[in-house]
Amino acid sequence: MFLRMLGESFVRQRRRKLLAGLAILLGTTAVTAMLALATTIGDRIHRELAVYGANITVYPKADTLDVKIGGQTLRPTTGGVYLHASDLEKLHGIFWANNITGLSPELDSSISLGKMDSVPPSPVPAAGFWFQHNFGDAKVKLITGATQLHPWWKLQGAAPQGSGQVVLGAALAKSLKVGIGDRLMVLGASDVAEPATVTGILTTGDATEAKAIFELSTLQQYANLPDAVSRVDVSARTKPEDAFARKDPDTLSPKQRDLWYCRPYANSIAYQIREAIPGAAAEQVRQVEQSEGTILERISGLMWLVSAAAMLAAAVAVSAAMATAVLERRTEIGLMRSLGASKVRIASLFYSEAGLLALLGGIVGYGIGSLLAALLTARIFGEQSGITLPIAMAHAFNPALLPVVLGIALLVAIAGSTASIRSALRMDPSAVLRNNA
Repeated sequence: MFLRMLGESFVRQRRRKLLAGLAILLGTTAVTAMLALATTIGDRIHRELAVYGANITVYPKADTLDVKIGGQTLRPTTGGVYLHASDLEKLHGIFWANNITGLSPELDSSISLGKMDSVPPSPVPAAGFWFQHNFGDAKVKLITGATQLHPWWKLQGAAPQGSGQVVLGAALAKSLKVGIGDRLMVLGASDVAEPATVTGILTTGDATEAKAIFELSTLQQYANLPDAVSRVDVSARTKPEDAFARKDPDTLSPKQRDLWYCRPYANSIAYQIREAIPGAAAEQVRQVEQSEGTILERISGLMWLVSAAAMLAAAVAVSAAMATAVLERRTEIGLMRSLGASKVRIASLFYSEAGLLALLGGIVGYGIGSLLAALLTARIFGEQSGITLPIAMAHAFNPALLPVVLGIALLVAIAGSTASIRSALRMDPSAVLRNNA
């Protein structure tokens, strides 16, 4: 009997049920789209802001040592003080290792460079980098290097792949009057001249344009500095910085310290890098990190505002539809009460109607909202980030969101129906039947 009455209510009040279901559908569509975007927006923003470079820099701790002599603060020279490239493998063991998306060690040195058939080689500044280096492990493949962490660099030609190849900064190439394909003589610490082919010309807009650029291991060999690096740029996915992120972990209680340590703040990742690499200092690059955090906070706030507004509108629409339905069914409610139906049974009938509408509207809204999220992702970030519509759809249709969306839909439907249902239960059945006789 209960199911028959439930079915007939949908048949006899098709328009009311359709309006209420449509309101829930629109609300859940907006919520699904916002939730689907929120689950991936952090990674998307991180990739977009990668054009500003790394957000953590690592360098020898000796660079931070100050010595006071006679009231004067002196910073010691750091010649001969380097990090070890082999120690970078230890980053795979830190708590937030999977959040590291890029790595670029750099070695600064000096070599002698000259044309094959002219004057003897003259000293020039040099830098060694990784290019297309596989820093992944058994679980994750990570191809990284200087060009990934310095996307504003413009390389004409090809990156150096090993010994016998060099890339010249634009200013150095101009001063030497050489181009791509020319051969030079390179004189390193061994005082043995070796030929090298210019594979590319690099434009960076900074002091790197005056340097000779080698693959890291090649410059280590030329400079007789095996395993040495001067600094390391790190790009990592991080959580926006808040007041807790700026706490000194060494002053926190053990419980608070563990909480700080296990949050992906740039400070906590830098702290773990310092722990992993002997003799290293690591700091966040605040301009990049704070920009990323500010953008994420504002976008997240906007998403929550849109979601709240959509669900509030849905709740109001459901409430209006249910109020109208109750008014139209006053005689039915009065008759049920006079025949002995309890308030709980009448309330369960109306709540069942609202719940069924919520489930139907929520399922359809989940599908439409996921598709909308995929379209927005592909439209906003586009193919420049390698995000096509099929890829966006694979990320947007997240099965874990379906129970969340259905729960929200049920909550909205119940909240919107409660006032009308309570009003129906307060009706005097005898007065209702007398007025409608």
